[in-house]
Amino acid sequence: MRATKTVEAIVEGAARILETVGLEGYTTNAVAARAGVSIGSLYQYFPNKDAITLALIERESALLLKEVEAATAEPDWKAALRLMVAAAVRHQLNRPALARLLDLEEARLPVRDATGSGSGAIFTAVGAVIARGMPAPALPGISSGVEQLTSDVIGITRGMTDMAGHRHEVDRLDLTLRVEHAVFGYLSRAVK
Repeated sequence: MRATKTVEAIVEGAARILETVGLEGYTTNAVAARAGVSIGSLYQYFPNKDAITLALIERESALLLKEVEAATAEPDWKAALRLMVAAAVRHQLNRPALARLLDLEEARLPVRDATGSGSGAIFTAVGAVIARGMPAPALPGISSGVEQLTSDVIGITRGMTDMAGHRHEVDRLDLTLRVEHAVFGYLSRAVK
């Protein structure tokens, strides 16, 4: 129990350091101080800064995954996909500075692919929802495979939400509607 609280304090301390001072001030000493633990205690749980970053990425990905998987319970595939888009927007704009930095770190570190466009639990959940809307073949010129459509939908969503975070957008509803428009506009050519 105490170990869990210490790990949580360290991971949240890392998040706060990244949000306030960015990567330049992101050191194990700064994280330990922010978490209220000794540097020795930090090293008991994390061998280095990258290990803390990976734990933070996993924590944030798990929050998004929980919402995405809950959306799969929606019987209407379009409604389920809208819930997934809304979750992605919330995830990006809830802590935008943190999300932007973690996006950069995901590209650098060996992250388990929970949120990527190629595999993982989020890919599986989105793909299952898209598959529900594919009773007819795609139009000519559009790849009709569920994997391709899933990759494209995740890419559209991620690209737009990441760019919105980069531009410091704060209007969740506006961004959600724009992403939905892009996703369903694309899918309208491929899924009937």
